[in-house]
Amino acid sequence: MYRIAVCDDNQADVFYVSRLIKKWAAENNVTVHLEDFPSAEAFLFHYEEEKNFDILFLDIEMGEISGMALAKKIREMDSGIPIIFVTGYMDYIADGYEVEALHYLLKPVTEEKIGSVLVRAVERQKHREKSVYLPSNGSMVLIPISKIRYLEVRKNYVTIHWDEDITVKKTLGELEKELDDSFFRTGRSFIVNLRFVSKITKWQVILKDGAVIPLSRNLYENINRAMIDYF
Repeated sequence: MYRIAVCDDNQADVFYVSRLIKKWAAENNVTVHLEDFPSAEAFLFHYEEEKNFDILFLDIEMGEISGMALAKKIREMDSGIPIIFVTGYMDYIADGYEVEALHYLLKPVTEEKIGSVLVRAVERQKHREKSVYLPSNGSMVLIPISKIRYLEVRKNYVTIHWDEDITVKKTLGELEKELDDSFFRTGRSFIVNLRFVSKITKWQVILKDGAVIPLSRNLYENINRAMIDYF
């Protein structure tokens, strides 16, 4: 499923673009989840809390914060998400290079053009490594999930073990939603990345770096099945 955001202060344009996206998805057997935002401010309020979109459609001419200014803020947080500008003006195309926009769609948008740009956006996302965005030492760090070895609950915090250890005030369940099927929850307090598993016993998962992760006994068959399915 691809989560797509449409940010435009013209509700008629939002409805029209959303309808074309849904039509393309139905015709190409692609599942999409659409959310629309009436302003850059509304989108940023959501995005700073939950960076869960795969493709962005942004109008340029909007209220206090323009679509171009919004794109620059997004690029500070995510360098790879496909950004598609929907605009009635040619004037901003040169500015799009700075934010690495995938494409400009000039209004009125046609079904053929929106379909073409969606194909490109989906292809880019297929080759883009999934990452999580977490706070660390007063700044935000983008962590490729393939580098996370395991996650561990410590009281009301979770420590993410990758190139360095990062501890965040989140639940294991919240972080689990941001991972993929290469991860397995071994019990109440640990999630392991199957890529790093060296050995599995009835009670433990041993990682390639020597870390020993407790395994709930009733999950022994499940994790072995998960290893077979993953590899």
